[in-house]
Amino acid sequence: MSSLRKGIEKIEVGLKWDPSPLGSPPHDLDLIAAPYTSEDPHGSPAYVVHFDSRSPDGTIHLDRDSRTGQGFGFDEVMTLELERLAPKYGRVVVGVVLQQSEQELGRLTVFGDVANTAVRIREDYTELSHHDLSAVDSSSAATIAEFTRGADGEWAFRELIRGFDGDLTAFAAAMGTL
Repeated sequence: MSSLRKGIEKIEVGLKWDPSPLGSPPHDLDLIAAPYTSEDPHGSPAYVVHFDSRSPDGTIHLDRDSRTGQGFGFDEVMTLELERLAPKYGRVVVGVVLQQSEQELGRLTVFGDVANTAVRIREDYTELSHHDLSAVDSSSAATIAEFTRGADGEWAFRELIRGFDGDLTAFAAAMGTL
């Protein structure tokens, strides 16, 4: 007997935070997604999607980008159309990274420096995950979700909250091993 459930198909990841206090440099948080091939699910990403980019096939794209946290609702929104992702991909990791450099504050900016962070992951109107990044408040980047394709071709979700210290380039290279 076959199941009516097709697994996870289309995901929306939302990220929000409060703007920096007046006179302080703005906090710039970014969503990042990295697909991995089935042959190398924990190695180097096939490609990386973050600000000003999208996947080559258009299945992963940033719908909304903020550099300050100003606005209503979720400041950054990324869509992952997993059902359209080529069969060679077996894993997608999603993360959040702070874009501030050490020179702006005299030290590495961490999530604990940013007020009222929130991440929401949902499929249609079903919320799969919602958290505030407090578990990784001493980190400057973090993985937040992992999507894996099973032998039957269906995608599954796992919340994956792991902190990382480093810039966007280092984080993108290490995401698959976290």
